[in-house]
Amino acid sequence: MKQNSNSPRVFLVGAGPGDPDLITVKAVKAIAAADVILCDRLVSPEIIERYASQKAEIVYVGKECSKNASTPQSRINTLIVDYALQGKTVVRLKGGDISFFSNVLDELKALKQHQIPFEIVPGITAASGAAAYAGIPLTARGYATSVRFLTYYKTEILSNDYWKELGTSEDTLVFYMSKGNLNGLVDQFLSVGKTEGKKIAVIEQATTPYQKVYTASLEDFHEKLGNKDFVSPSLVVIGKVVNLHEEFSWLQEPIQEGIYFKSVTNGTLVSNPQNIFEYAV
Repeated sequence: MKQNSNSPRVFLVGAGPGDPDLITVKAVKAIAAADVILCDRLVSPEIIERYASQKAEIVYVGKECSKNASTPQSRINTLIVDYALQGKTVVRLKGGDISFFSNVLDELKALKQHQIPFEIVPGITAASGAAAYAGIPLTARGYATSVRFLTYYKTEILSNDYWKELGTSEDTLVFYMSKGNLNGLVDQFLSVGKTEGKKIAVIEQATTPYQKVYTASLEDFHEKLGNKDFVSPSLVVIGKVVNLHEEFSWLQEPIQEGIYFKSVTNGTLVSNPQNIFEYAV
């Protein structure tokens, strides 16, 4: 990927939801051409191992708020700009799609402020990947005509009026970053919602060898799953389409437990991508 004065210097790239085969050709080309890759936690290590140059610098800047292990967004912005102003080709690599529930806007503003050319490379988002690998068509005919992507990592993020509207909606609802508030989320639906025929699915580590899918009716959730500590990342799907999982699930359940996205010390720089696994803890 030859650079000229008008070529993008920074590529904001979505790496897909976990399975390293779920990555676009354009993303692979950007990764292969990168001098520096700023990598989130939810990126398959195999992607770096397969496609990154042996000469590339790999810098981990993941976010794992529940463990107080996050790289501040301001620091990430500075790293992107500093490397780009050194004349290096930079890939900002994030799990899923680059624009879904990420801080890409902050990074875009930093790049525009410094007049650094960039390109946005979309990826398969967790919602479509998780639903497909769980056999849940998000807008199956006769079950749902639309889908909404939401998050509930803080209880105040949705107003009471919006909860009332969600509770009576026939839309498929997909919640990102919400595993820590699942009991409260279900309580909201039980208090204001029209729950007949709807189910909830919690999809752990979607599209990875350790994917597991847990389903329940909203009424039975607390009894069946209310005390479970789900593995991160977990995606939540609520709606009538969840009833299709049992019939159309095609991915074999894992024969053993495991953690696919291992924590890596943020700020760690790996000169040789083949050594990536040495930094996992």
